[in-house]
Amino acid sequence: MQSRDSLYRTIVAQADDPESPVRVRVERHDDRAVVTLDEPDRLNVLSGPLVRQLRSALTALVDDVDVRTVVLTGADPGFSAGGDLQMMRTAVEHLHGAEGVTDMWRWIRREFGAIAKTIAGSDTIFVAAINGPAAGVGLAWALTCDIVLASDRAILVPAFGRLGLIPEVGTSWALTQRLGDQGALAFYLRGDHIDAHTAQRLGLVQEVVEHERLLQAADEWCSRIADLPPHAVAMTKPLLRASADASWSASLTYEEFAEPSCFSTAAFADSVTDLLG
Repeated sequence: MQSRDSLYRTIVAQADDPESPVRVRVERHDDRAVVTLDEPDRLNVLSGPLVRQLRSALTALVDDVDVRTVVLTGADPGFSAGGDLQMMRTAVEHLHGAEGVTDMWRWIRREFGAIAKTIAGSDTIFVAAINGPAAGVGLAWALTCDIVLASDRAILVPAFGRLGLIPEVGTSWALTQRLGDQGALAFYLRGDHIDAHTAQRLGLVQEVVEHERLLQAADEWCSRIADLPPHAVAMTKPLLRASADASWSASLTYEEFAEPSCFSTAAFADSVTDLLG
């Protein structure tokens, strides 16, 4: 029997109200799309409507076989301030409600986590274009993307510890992959704001560009991807993500099973013919 007092269901119902303001913009351009978090007056805080709209938009895009790349960015002046403090306060007030902490478990898993899993688990290549401050779950989503770009105004804000929280929604994995366990712990304990160039030096972002060129740089990555055979990119993304957690021998086995499929494609056959002249 479902409780009528579920905070999770209440938040979802309010967020899905047709009268809710539009908080996510999607622009399609042939084989690519730009998804913009769009509540700039609150630094694109992760309100109920924004999160639900983002989840819906990303699901539709990864289900579209014609979309090969998705650029995720925020409306200036920031990428995302992270979790909605108003929602957090409401959650604290309902901790002893009918469903207790499982309400927040549902929101974290089904909403925040579902977006991260969509980014990581799809064949679509996601390019994060961090245009300003990125904090909390917003930062987690950016680090989950396959390519992370930053404008020279970008700031990574590891605010978890100061709020009494742990790294969330895949951040612990992303940080340990890039920084190692000691580096990830130091990142968490310091809680320092990380500017774009420092983030690049640490390996948290791939490229830093002038703010005005950020979306152009992201589009250039989309064009690089468009120039490659679709099957090769789509197969390589899950291969590399699986290999990140696997032994060398397991990675080799993944490759051995995947590579023969590529030999059967027209793109590979045409490339061989072109190289042979």
